[in-house]
Amino acid sequence: MSTLSQISLNSSYMKKETSTKLTEKLKIQALKELESAQDLDMLQDWRINYLGRKGKITQILRGLSDLSPADRRQAGSVANETRKILESSLDAKEKDIRQTQLLTQIEQEQIDVTLPGLPSPTGKLHIITQTLREICAVFSSMGFEIAEGPEVELDRYNFEMLNIPKEHPARDMWNTLWVDSQNDIGNESMLLRTHTSPMQARIMEKKTPPIRVVVPGKCYRYEATDATHEWHFHQVEGLVIDKGITFANLKSTLYEFVKIMFGQERKIRFRCDYFPFVEPGVDMSIDCFKCNGTGCRVCSETGWIEIMGAGIVHPNVLESVGYDPEGISGFAFGMGPERIAMLKHGIEDIRHFYSNNLRFLNQF
Repeated sequence: MSTLSQISLNSSYMKKETSTKLTEKLKIQALKELESAQDLDMLQDWRINYLGRKGKITQILRGLSDLSPADRRQAGSVANETRKILESSLDAKEKDIRQTQLLTQIEQEQIDVTLPGLPSPTGKLHIITQTLREICAVFSSMGFEIAEGPEVELDRYNFEMLNIPKEHPARDMWNTLWVDSQNDIGNESMLLRTHTSPMQARIMEKKTPPIRVVVPGKCYRYEATDATHEWHFHQVEGLVIDKGITFANLKSTLYEFVKIMFGQERKIRFRCDYFPFVEPGVDMSIDCFKCNGTGCRVCSETGWIEIMGAGIVHPNVLESVGYDPEGISGFAFGMGPERIAMLKHGIEDIRHFYSNNLRFLNQF
């Protein structure tokens, strides 16, 4: 313990040594301790010890009442001057410590701009979006336009103008989600479109031949989900309208698509099928790329995998938009991008596409 700390500040000591000398000794002692302070906590302890309410300078000032008026003025002046010196010294020391801490922090956190930057995580297109764009790119290279249509559709376009009148049994092929809504087109029924085929009628209403267009988009059906069915899914509709269009044009176009999409070695098969808006209608299959047509679980042991439906546009559909079926003809086709993606990538459950499982989606 220092000699100064043992000094008693009571009135008996004041008789032996003047308050002025005591104040000078306190100042020297305080400045010495202040110089050795290393951080803000030490500064706080120093301030309390010397300048606080019970600090040593405060005690000196309180003890001035025991002195004579003349000694009180001199001792008070010295004590107040000492207090100002200690306070200004404290401020300077605190500023110095804070600046030192800041420089240390900057040095620790400095960035070397010559180092390579950290990679920023980026998103990617969903596998179905990738497949849609791939399909559209193939047809775009063959001169097709890309069009989109409304997902909330009128019954007139979704069914009636596609040769599916009210009460026709063909409507049972589509499990329709109807929309209970008023519209400004009268009392026409509205629904969530069950396929992208309504755009056939919409496009032909607004354009005159020749027409070459593909329509990607989302569709909705009220049905249970399983490994091969979803209540919402995508379709790509294709339509070609012109003079003299025949089934040969349909086959050559779809042959070209398959060769580009699945490889030049693929074999193609057409079989008769029924769709209300085409006549004749066919389904198009390719030989199974897993077993090369010998039969396996993927192709249900048939050696073939169906990928789309197609056909020559029905005369009733042409008449519904004001075309003359005697002079104008065309073909249409439709495929599911989910099914195309499942075939190309060996995915066995369509529900994986919409489960938001990043472990699955990050593979593509």
